[in-house]
Amino acid sequence: MAGAAGGRRLKVPPKGTRPTSERVREALFSSLEAMMDLDGARVLDLYAGSGALGFEALSRGAEHATFVESDKRAVEVLKSNAKDLGLANVTVVNRTAEAFVAGEGEEFDVVFADPPYAVGDEELAKVLAGVAPRLAGDAVLVVERASRSAEPPWPGGVEPLRAKKYGDTTVYWGRVRADG
Repeated sequence: MAGAAGGRRLKVPPKGTRPTSERVREALFSSLEAMMDLDGARVLDLYAGSGALGFEALSRGAEHATFVESDKRAVEVLKSNAKDLGLANVTVVNRTAEAFVAGEGEEFDVVFADPPYAVGDEELAKVLAGVAPRLAGDAVLVVERASRSAEPPWPGGVEPLRAKKYGDTTVYWGRVRADG
């Protein structure tokens, strides 16, 4: 990790998660910080796994992160990582991403969606459409997919900005349109 928690290692669930590599995470945050100031941002980390993306955002100045993870073992790891990092500004939700975005709730400035590679386009489309009403006015949506997958189905009001391939992973950035 970089930022305030620089050099710290996160615990990873025993199986079933694919943590974002350090190389991809560094490149992703370099691009994100060129687009926006993370200070005070409210972050949503869908399909959180170990929480690497949300914790990185907190380490770089985000105000609060909500982690959504359906696997109970991963939820315990998320809670442990938050405790080990000394972070109280986190909310850990044990639900599917689809169920979480279907509910009412706060708006977010940054949303990370890093679903398992097995999650299909249709399921991802439902999740992205569900999160769209919860995006703040100038929010950034970051989607990580297998490079062999199609570009994510961007919800209405979100403009695709760029895509960058890192081996078998491609990271896509979208932003809420000013008129969106």
